[in-house]
Amino acid sequence: MSTKAQMDELLKGFVVPGKGPAGCGCAVAKDGEIIYEGYYGMANLEKQQPVTRDTVYRLYSMTKVIICTAAMMLQERGKFLLNDPLYEYFPSWRHMNKIVSGGNGRYGIRPLEKPIEVRHAFSMAMGMPYPELGLPTDQAMLKVRARLAKENPKYDLLTEIDAMSEVPVAFEPGTRFLYGFGHELVAGLIQVVSGKKVSEFLKEELFEPLGMNSTGYRFFGDIRDRMAVMYHRDEDGTLTDVSEKYDDRLQEDAVYEGGGAGLFSTVPDYLAFTQMLAAGGTYRGHHYIGRKTIDLMRQNQLNETQLKDFRNSYLAGYGYGLGVRTMMDPGAGYSPTSVGEFGWTGMAGTYTSIDPSEGFSVVYMHQLDPNMEEEHHHRIRSVAYGLLR
Repeated sequence: MSTKAQMDELLKGFVVPGKGPAGCGCAVAKDGEIIYEGYYGMANLEKQQPVTRDTVYRLYSMTKVIICTAAMMLQERGKFLLNDPLYEYFPSWRHMNKIVSGGNGRYGIRPLEKPIEVRHAFSMAMGMPYPELGLPTDQAMLKVRARLAKENPKYDLLTEIDAMSEVPVAFEPGTRFLYGFGHELVAGLIQVVSGKKVSEFLKEELFEPLGMNSTGYRFFGDIRDRMAVMYHRDEDGTLTDVSEKYDDRLQEDAVYEGGGAGLFSTVPDYLAFTQMLAAGGTYRGHHYIGRKTIDLMRQNQLNETQLKDFRNSYLAGYGYGLGVRTMMDPGAGYSPTSVGEFGWTGMAGTYTSIDPSEGFSVVYMHQLDPNMEEEHHHRIRSVAYGLLR
């Protein structure tokens, strides 16, 4: 059994100078009620600005959980089917190619045998990564982005999606797992089938009714002043402010609204979103998404070959559903969670765990590169689940 004091002690230990992030925040809730909330350290060392419940964090890949939830809200309204070909919504994707190894480091390009389906974008099985692995597909993606930036540095998401149709994917869709561009396509799908910008749909359908008043894509109000500094941590523990490097698409005049990253939020805002999912889609009298649709999101979508691609020490016991990790084997993951617990993490150290069987969710946030997720997240998970009675 854990206590709130033990969670306090854990968080205080994270922010000891030279050890980890400058500051962090964590909240735990069950059945709509917050059972733990704690904030420690500094959001801005230079200004000696402490972390509070109003501190804003860049979500990076925790954007994905919101985007995939929003898209599944549209799926249950009949706007698309998961096995629809992507080209029905993005016509330039009708005639896609793939990379074929020719041996000795050489490769060829061949047409896909089957079209990429919507479900492949959700489950990262469409063969288009983040362009940082040194693969031929990566290099083609980088060339596309360089050309787009030269033509118009403030290009939008649908422009990028259209241009990426010329990139040969890394494999036949549905055969492997490769983390990357899939959720940009999911965000683009929201825009195409709803007829609204992604930001508009999220604001109207999720953020405003959930009271997520500090969540969005671009700075507004006093968000800039409340944003935690993004720090780079050297091996000796020295922290350097690198926020400017990461915040171009948060500026007021930005137009790109991504699916894989891009949103910012606070711990309480994101906790409200996770409690809605933990409660089966109905939260404080408002119905957002069907309980069975949430169940579908947290069903593993990967075969054995794909699970080998996906799993590592951090993701032991997990599979991958429609945009979320999902617990398949708590014993294999040394995890106190239930089967079907789900969530994701963000590049700067944000983390969420959502457990509908317990009506339970956890949100933890800090802003650090490298993110130290293996050092922090599973400890948070252990102490948070120990709070359950």
